[in-house]
Amino acid sequence: MPLDTPIDDDPAAVREALAPLRNDFSVALVAPGNPFAIGGVIRVAHNFLARDVMLVAAEDGYPKASMGMHRYEQIVRLPDVETFLRTVKGRPVWAVEKDHARRSIHAVERFPRDVVLTFGSERFGLPPEILDAADDVVGIAIYGVNHSLPLVVAAGIAMHEWARRRYAPGSIA
Repeated sequence: MPLDTPIDDDPAAVREALAPLRNDFSVALVAPGNPFAIGGVIRVAHNFLARDVMLVAAEDGYPKASMGMHRYEQIVRLPDVETFLRTVKGRPVWAVEKDHARRSIHAVERFPRDVVLTFGSERFGLPPEILDAADDVVGIAIYGVNHSLPLVVAAGIAMHEWARRRYAPGSIA
């Protein structure tokens, strides 16, 4: 159900109004290589009220593709993987990467609090430094002939899987 958000207010006021509703997960995009994918993920993260969206070694150009939603989200720009790993130290980092998956995202019973769902580019995936540092690596099954899902689709599936477990009957105390 959509929330009555003061969308005509100053973006800072909207971010402040949404802050207490934010969920305890973040999304990180590592060298995504596509401003339109970045913008799409920002829009999806907005719908799931992600705590923030981290853009690691990402190019500019996403504001137009986000259709203005970047103004209402906490966007954290990080210059490289090393800075990202320092920033998320102490938080569970889960890589979403089909080729190196340890298990399916469907096998996850519960996502840890403060998890950072981390995605790479559609073309190159995640760099080895992220995969090595990740607390878990989950994959999303693909049943067609393509090698990977579009970044926006994969991020949307992962956020939905998080929300499906978080808001399952009896899961909210």
